Amino acid sequence: MVHLDDLLRERRMTLTELAERVGLTLANLSILKTGKAKAIRFSTLEAICRELECQPGDLLVYDEGDAN
Repeated sequence: MVHLDDLLRERRMTLTELAERVGLTLANLSILKTGKAKAIRFSTLEAICRELECQPGDLLVYDEGDAN
């Protein structure tokens, strides 16, 4: 489960602003936000966490129901 919406809301940041700050396309960040991404690069995760001032566990939470 991805908690990107919650973190963005708490930081009062838009998805577009985050995309610009981390150098991702809005489309790719949207795929992550909706939980449809199959993988994420560590460098991308690091950039997102840097900009949102969070830890990876704040962004990504394992849910057994989501396992494929």
